[in-house]
Amino acid sequence: MGEVSRGARALVVCPDIRGMAYDLDAESRLEEAEGLALAIGIVVADSFVLPVRDVKPNLLFGSGQVENIRIACEQNEAELVVVDGALSPIQQRNLEDKLARKVIDRTGLILEIFGERAATAEGRLQVELAHLDYQQSRLVRSWTHLERQRGGFGFLGGPGETQIEADRRMIRQRMARLRKELEQVRKTRGLHRERRERAPWPVVALVGYTNAGKSTLFNRLTGAEVMAEDLLFATLDPTMRAIALPGVEKAILSDTVGFISDLPTQLVAAFRATLEEVTAADLICHVRDISNPSADAQKAQVLNVLRDLDVISSEDGTEAIPILEVWNKWDLLDEGTAEELGGLAQASDDVVALSALSGEGVPQFLERVGEILTSQATVRQFELPASDGRRIAWLHAHGDILEEEALEEGAKGPMRRFTVRLNPKELGQFESL
Repeated sequence: MGEVSRGARALVVCPDIRGMAYDLDAESRLEEAEGLALAIGIVVADSFVLPVRDVKPNLLFGSGQVENIRIACEQNEAELVVVDGALSPIQQRNLEDKLARKVIDRTGLILEIFGERAATAEGRLQVELAHLDYQQSRLVRSWTHLERQRGGFGFLGGPGETQIEADRRMIRQRMARLRKELEQVRKTRGLHRERRERAPWPVVALVGYTNAGKSTLFNRLTGAEVMAEDLLFATLDPTMRAIALPGVEKAILSDTVGFISDLPTQLVAAFRATLEEVTAADLICHVRDISNPSADAQKAQVLNVLRDLDVISSEDGTEAIPILEVWNKWDLLDEGTAEELGGLAQASDDVVALSALSGEGVPQFLERVGEILTSQATVRQFELPASDGRRIAWLHAHGDILEEEALEEGAKGPMRRFTVRLNPKELGQFESL
């Protein structure tokens, strides 16, 4: 089979297996699969849902369906077949033999995207670990990425140096080394988190389904040039920037990787550390593409992930961290839908409607974020010796000083009284000085 690369023409097939529970309906899954293919630069020549009544262990599809896929490939000049589901190594190998084309399944496709998008050392470690886990049973395929430093892991780059007799022990050793490196990264992240917890600035995390518009909103708020294309998985590594908010001198805004339905288990485990960033947030902004017909199903997916991270208690649904829903892509709604949803958004303190692209509703969003972050602030009075320059400077730098007055001289010399508004985090930091 010839080399397949970006710009390759592909046939996208979405198997709809009878009796299997899916998070989204078949058409939505097909649309998502097309989005995944486009995200890696593949040209979708044709796509369709294929009902599967009985899974064939050696091919997944029936022989007649495989022949139909082959004919569709010929008609559309497709050199690649993307199967939106998990294929066993045997199924993948047999399909490639029958179709005389490269075949890639959902996990392989997502790994390819992750490999290309991962921008930091941590992201690359996570992707490589997930890739090796996936490849352990597919040693007939190329794994030359062990010697390669560029993004992407070679699924689409042709067979390369295929290592039929590749040493499994070498892969296991490499995985063990990667896990050690990742553990070190996690410890470092933990230290960074502790440092942020000691810092006075609240952390606001943007989360949401992939392609909901998080990076576009992040760019609008910070002026940062984070990749914000209309692609699935445009962001893989959390990006942080400082922003000013009403009533909050400084906050840290964090943009995270998008969630997706049926994320393969290898990837969930490998990307856990990236999502752990969310657990250190003071506020989570759940960005939703409110114009998407599957918006409710996507919301359920995101909430499930947040439950897994213990951000939401699975028993009673209470939130350990406040969550503000951001209904994005408002500009794409028709007038009737906008009117109906607008009433719902206005009736809730936990929802803000906006368009990250046009900027409509963004000032109201910032106002609401500021309100939530300052809602737990209390006004306290402190009497400090005028000579206690360190603590006085800290109050001026981090608190909202409402009043400052000189008092009569005490045992420690001249005294000053400060009336200051502090949130619980700031109060704890001040008291530990």
